[in-house]
Amino acid sequence: MERQIPLLTPYKMAHFELAHRIVLAPLTRFRSYNSIPQSHAILYYSQRTTKGGFLIAEATIVSSAAQGFKNVPGFDGVEIHGAHGYLIDQFLKDQINDRTDEYGGSIENRCRFAIEVVEAVVNEIGADRVGIRLSPFANYLDSADSNPEALGLYMAKSLNKYGILYCHMVEPRMEVMEERSECTVSLGPMREAFDGTFMAAGGYEREDGNDAIAQGSADLVAYGRLFLANPDLPKRFELDAPLNKYIRDTFYTEDPVIGYTDYPFLETC
Repeated sequence: MERQIPLLTPYKMAHFELAHRIVLAPLTRFRSYNSIPQSHAILYYSQRTTKGGFLIAEATIVSSAAQGFKNVPGFDGVEIHGAHGYLIDQFLKDQINDRTDEYGGSIENRCRFAIEVVEAVVNEIGADRVGIRLSPFANYLDSADSNPEALGLYMAKSLNKYGILYCHMVEPRMEVMEERSECTVSLGPMREAFDGTFMAAGGYEREDGNDAIAQGSADLVAYGRLFLANPDLPKRFELDAPLNKYIRDTFYTEDPVIGYTDYPFLETC
């Protein structure tokens, strides 16, 4: 009897009937000229859409103050629909600050703003339309936290109050990959603390993604670079087919095709 592939098993997330557990991770791209998504963005997401698949769009600026890079999409221009899949948008916050008031210092204070935002958005559009992406172990752009494990755990527990659609967390191993050092922490405690759908991301390949689902350490696994380079990634995982190699030099160019919509499908390789 053929072994079932965990990543390709169905999953129900609120009103989303997912056909598999492979998610397109949010990937910052610079192809939205003047912050308006173009027709090639429709093609890009459509290429990666499967029936019952779940995609997370790149970050969208909520105001001009939130724009740190040119040619990222703006709020007024977002309207991209995948064929029979689910495309979720994410939003960039409005400024980054070190705080010394009630939003800085203790873990409770450092998490206060994020939790207040979640509460406000839930009250506005409903919990079943809200997800959050957290990188408690990030150490770039002066974002490192003094106690990332405690921070992530506090956020996971605090979010349960709001019954949001999912919590998407980035593996701590992503912060040590460049140094080739061993990662001694994991998302395990946060996964156990969060009551809803838990999505993991960060350097996953086919086998460890399957292991994460099979072992219950994640409900869904988000793929970034592999999904970028392989628009038919679920099919390739199903067949255990060879993968296209991603081209890092084209990640952040402004070309509407190269490194964006020109990665080949299996049938054209």
